[in-house]
Amino acid sequence: MRRVFLSRAMIGGTGLAALAAGLAAPAMAQTQPSSTATAQIGDPAPGTGNETDGADVIVTGTRIVRDGFQAPTPITVLTQEEIQNSSPSNNIADFVNQMPALAGSTRPGNSRLNLSSGQAGINALNLRNLGETRTLVLLDGRRSVASTVTGLVDVNTIPQALVKSVEVVTGGASSAYGSDAVAGVVNFVLDKKYTGLKVAIDSGITDKGDGANYSFSVTGGLEWGSEGRGHLLLNAELAHRDGIFRVDRDWNATGYVRIQNPNWSANSTEPQYLIRRQVGAANSTPGGLITASAGTRTNQLRGTYFGYLGAVNQYQYGQLTFPSPTGSAAPTLTQGGDWRINDSGRRIGLDPEDDRRGVFARASYEIADDIEVFAEGSYNWQEVLFNAGPNLATGIGFNANGCTTVPVPVSCNAFLYNTLGPAALTGVTGVTVATTAADLPFRAANNKREVQRYAIGAEGSAEVFGKDATWNIYGQYGRADLREQLRDIMNITRMNNATAAAFAPAGSGYAAGSIQCLINVDASPNNNDPNCVPLNRLGVGVANSAAINYVLGDPYRDEVVEQYNAGLNVSVTPFRTWAGDVSVAVGAEYREEKIRGFVPGEFQPTPTTNAAGLPTTSNAWSVGNYLPTNGSYNVKEAYLETVVPLGFGLEFNGAVRATDYSTAGYVTTWKAGATWQPIDDIRFRVTRSRDVRAPNLNELYQGGSANSDSVRNPAYTANGANGPATFGYSGFVTGNPNLRVEKSDSWNAGVVLTPRFVPGFALSVDYFNIDIEDGITTFSAQNIMDLCFLNNTQFCNAISDDPNRSVPGQPYKLISSKPFNAAGQKVSGVDIDASYRLPLDRFFTDASGDFTLRGVATRYIENVLDNGVPQAVIADSVGVNGGQYSTPKWIYRFSATYDTPDFAITATGRGISSGKYVATGVECTSGCPISTVNAPTYDNNRVSGLFYADLNLTQKVSFGDADAQFFVNVTNLFDRWPLLLPETGLAANSTYSDLLGRQFRIGLRMQTR
Repeated sequence: MRRVFLSRAMIGGTGLAALAAGLAAPAMAQTQPSSTATAQIGDPAPGTGNETDGADVIVTGTRIVRDGFQAPTPITVLTQEEIQNSSPSNNIADFVNQMPALAGSTRPGNSRLNLSSGQAGINALNLRNLGETRTLVLLDGRRSVASTVTGLVDVNTIPQALVKSVEVVTGGASSAYGSDAVAGVVNFVLDKKYTGLKVAIDSGITDKGDGANYSFSVTGGLEWGSEGRGHLLLNAELAHRDGIFRVDRDWNATGYVRIQNPNWSANSTEPQYLIRRQVGAANSTPGGLITASAGTRTNQLRGTYFGYLGAVNQYQYGQLTFPSPTGSAAPTLTQGGDWRINDSGRRIGLDPEDDRRGVFARASYEIADDIEVFAEGSYNWQEVLFNAGPNLATGIGFNANGCTTVPVPVSCNAFLYNTLGPAALTGVTGVTVATTAADLPFRAANNKREVQRYAIGAEGSAEVFGKDATWNIYGQYGRADLREQLRDIMNITRMNNATAAAFAPAGSGYAAGSIQCLINVDASPNNNDPNCVPLNRLGVGVANSAAINYVLGDPYRDEVVEQYNAGLNVSVTPFRTWAGDVSVAVGAEYREEKIRGFVPGEFQPTPTTNAAGLPTTSNAWSVGNYLPTNGSYNVKEAYLETVVPLGFGLEFNGAVRATDYSTAGYVTTWKAGATWQPIDDIRFRVTRSRDVRAPNLNELYQGGSANSDSVRNPAYTANGANGPATFGYSGFVTGNPNLRVEKSDSWNAGVVLTPRFVPGFALSVDYFNIDIEDGITTFSAQNIMDLCFLNNTQFCNAISDDPNRSVPGQPYKLISSKPFNAAGQKVSGVDIDASYRLPLDRFFTDASGDFTLRGVATRYIENVLDNGVPQAVIADSVGVNGGQYSTPKWIYRFSATYDTPDFAITATGRGISSGKYVATGVECTSGCPISTVNAPTYDNNRVSGLFYADLNLTQKVSFGDADAQFFVNVTNLFDRWPLLLPETGLAANSTYSDLLGRQFRIGLRMQTR
């Protein structure tokens, strides 16, 4: 009895919840699946119907530990067996992210373009599509140090082989667990009392023969000391993924693209945008495309492109282009013709190369019958290499002045002269070129992370007021050493220097007529760079490797994130009323978060001032213009929680937490909830809470991060009077130390059915509503452009021209912003969770095993983001399947498992419903309303849904004192295409789609009995 009692004390102290007894044994030793939709304190072992075998199964979304209390907060429990039978990869996050309550999570497959944020390659969790920063991720009920400057916990750092269960609390929980639990909590529970030795090894590959990966883990646990009071646990893991660096899938070669209707005008009744097939980017080619030429033969050379070894060709525009090839602006898209030539959509990555190593150790000892002390530590190392796309560039200027003069002056670009010849350049003073740069290596994110976590503490139980009381105290230190590095990034100044090539004149110090960098042979001796090597950008297979090395570099930022955390929790039963025991939990916590960063001077952008006199930067690199982030904050908090039985099956659960942030000030959070169980078969629950999220280190202190891309010009007209259709830009974001906390009001109400006349069946239906105010938001570059167009002065002040990158007729923009408390967001929906378990021996005498059905689904009703700016569109993302900020109406997953002592088969179906491409898009084919930025018109605004099928087969065998499982897993069994989006580049929704196609995984798990 002593050890059972102590384990229950430990569970109460760790915070969220834990599974014990029936779920504690490793999956290989189980003969029955163990999962339920609504496990709570005092419930029988999940999935076993209504039987009571004396096992202690404690699952709760509160700090209270008390038999018979069934929490009002909905919880979904994912067991070790479910994870092993269904996980599509060697990372547990891929399985957890299949849960419908999680939507829009950051994964390696959709973070390829997060180049300057340092998030490329991580696995983060996003409940309710409210953003990962509003989901609190815990390990055994305690916080973990973040793996990014934005405060995200990377699930990669959790010891995968030790995870016994994952508990998803879908509701605000800040009063119990503090900041960030606005959308809910995900708690990873480790099997800390494992005894024996187990080894797991697996390997996978796609049916295309790429994406090979493997993982290996070994875990050992043993009792030691007098009467087995001590316990030692060790775990080591190794994982590798080869990565896929080109998109050679058929679905990315259909040319499914949105194009602007060439017949549309500002007052047109035709749709502004058309969705078409066989459309490609017409604004660049692998070896360079002339998009404009100046001089007496204006645009005479437009459409000339350069092929292998500089071969000169004429681009064939198709039957439908935007804009018209005869207009003043160069076409950016074309249907038909040479639409396949642009290769930027194929030369990007589908899957990162990923290497992970981790170790975990834990030692504990019961110094008395009811007191245990422990120490644990972990170290995780990860390196990710991801192809983020080609080093494409637009607006490259080539000077053609004097190209028909003999001898050729230095004002004439030597590569342009050699490729086109003087006849073609007659009357031309300059050309503008765009290229996807086939000769240059792809841009890569090459992030490295080292995450350490150490904790010491004690926990136990005592008798207080004649009742059991539990307590725990702990101190924890976490540290993440982050190298956020990019590879093969264009240095803007060096690229300009190398592109401006000239024939060396006599007396220049170089051989007369040799091709040199203009800066080294012009009249000025002050701009020379002896390292400059001229780069030929006109053709494929023409670039000098020395020039490539000169123009490309590897900018990086080193940052150290530290977390100090200490806490005390006590749960007691101070008195009893006529209806039952009243339970109380109290606790306090202190936490300090720090960040310090370093960026070498050669990689820092140059400080400048924009047109409004505001500080900004002139970027040195096309992306990766890092600045160091430095700052810290601390938080002190205390909480009180109680459970009061009211009789007649009714219980009240309330909590309040007082929190004081050194930056954002004081805030109070609270929760009031109740359950009512009039009969054993049905339970009603409701919760109302006030929750918060404090600004993270990045939002408060970021020194600045920058990215370069293009934005649509909202003022564009067909005659080009208001500039080109798109602008290149460099975006720059800084922190705001004056940010306040976000506040959220949440409702949860639901019902749980466990009918006695259907043993083994459980169903829960829960409504949720989360309303956030004072949300922290940073506007995208496109948002800022659109809001400036709507005459919002503060956003116009954030835009200026970059003199270092602008060319005549094509200004390049600098766009700066910082976060502020301006947003509001509201999300609501209904969660459905059902399971049914049927032991076959109930019906067939000689039968063995169980048949289990499990289904979870979420129907999202609304997810409305109000950025708080007048005239800005307020869009509901529910029913939108286009882009990362999208929330399908339905997200679902169901599985069927047949499990016997000898083998197990699990079939899974998962997917999302169909929806719209653009949230505010108006679909019409004729008689359309006026198309605006806030309500653009489309001839087709529909996007399909998805359904994927997975299959897992497991054979169980015994070898002496060891049990083993050999398994085969097939994901995307029918090789279903991803959800296609009408966009250039990667033509798929990478957030909800399976981009890799059918995948196979085989493996072996063994453990001693």
